Amino acid sequence: MTEILRLESVDVVRSGRQILSGIDMTVNAGEHWALIGANGAGKSTMLSMCGAHQHPTRGSVFVLGQQLGRVEIRRLRESIGHVNPRHAVSAALSIQDVVLTGATGTNERMNRWVPAPELVSRADELIDALGLGGKDAARWPTMSQGERGRALIARALLMDPPLLLLDEPSTGLDVAAREQLLETVDHLHTTHPDLATVLVTHHLEELPETTTHAMLLKDGRVRAAGPADDVLTTELVTDAFDYPIDIARSAGRWSARARRAVPAA
Repeated sequence: MTEILRLESVDVVRSGRQILSGIDMTVNAGEHWALIGANGAGKSTMLSMCGAHQHPTRGSVFVLGQQLGRVEIRRLRESIGHVNPRHAVSAALSIQDVVLTGATGTNERMNRWVPAPELVSRADELIDALGLGGKDAARWPTMSQGERGRALIARALLMDPPLLLLDEPSTGLDVAAREQLLETVDHLHTTHPDLATVLVTHHLEELPETTTHAMLLKDGRVRAAGPADDVLTTELVTDAFDYPIDIARSAGRWSARARRAVPAA
């Protein structure tokens, strides 16, 4: 297996507060991980290190074979796709323009930058593959949240990265748009078998069917990690959230419900 990402004994301390403690994680090519935990569990901090945006206070982080702190960060980030639904775009960009900004790592089209014809062709291929073809007139301010989400996935894939990070990609979506987005992610996993992904969420209903591995975080520590079916259990999720939650999986998707108290006889 090709190793894509590895965290070894990682601690993160910020302003005297322990954010993460003793984190170990290895992601290989073709694996699709979910980071799950309550608000404040440390998910976003972990994802920031996976994306080479934060360094650990102690321990080591290796991204695409390069150790943070010993590599030129900007070039490393060019090989990491990042989907953030809070991505800020102020201009009325077309879908194609949004996707092409993935080549420059900017939120807007750079002045006087002219993309090569093959890059434009790649953008158009991704736009079609993600179900956005024929929407040439669409502009960012008037796109639906679902269209924006798929455009951002295409943007993240433009440079064909081996690692894709999805930071709560279903944020702000209605049920139909969420399901379309998850279908898109499942299709992506099928068509890009070597792509490694890490998805952050605190809703199990937002996990794609193709999720292979999961990690449960609680108070900055790993409560469980490994194959998704072994980790996403009633017992372990209940422990991670400090609340009785029944976990079920049907037709490949997970669901979570608060456990009902049994009435006294």
